[in-house]
Amino acid sequence: MSPPERRRQAVARIIRGGRISTQEDLLAELRRQGFRATQATLSRDLARLGARRASRPDGGTFYELGDGPPGDGLDALRGLVSAITANGSLVVVRTHPGSAPAVARAIDLSRMPEVLGTIAGDDTIFVAPAREGKARALAERLTSLLAAPPPDGLRAP
Repeated sequence: MSPPERRRQAVARIIRGGRISTQEDLLAELRRQGFRATQATLSRDLARLGARRASRPDGGTFYELGDGPPGDGLDALRGLVSAITANGSLVVVRTHPGSAPAVARAIDLSRMPEVLGTIAGDDTIFVAPAREGKARALAERLTSLLAAPPPDGLRAP
């Protein structure tokens, strides 16, 4: 097993074993277990594992893993996206604080032919469409993959 695979297994074990609230907490626990990783590496690992942030009943969030295989990782990250908009040439994806790197990495790993590339900050992602004039169509596609469905089957206006 490769070192990245061992590290991802450790990340999954840590997440399943407790209520990790931040990537900093997760990095600290990884270091205690003898693993070295940067936040960028950890964000990629979380995206690959399909990790998502869940809300606590008393407030705050924690990381959790889905029950099944993560697939391309996009579906597992639905709860991290708050808005997707486009202008004529660029798509902007807004996420919860700290979630943009994981969502951007999942978009990159999905290998969608419509995506040229992504740039992620803390809570904002710029997604460049592969073809000029296709930003709105790409925004619609990303919305279908990443936006949370309305509650109780209600339809958005």
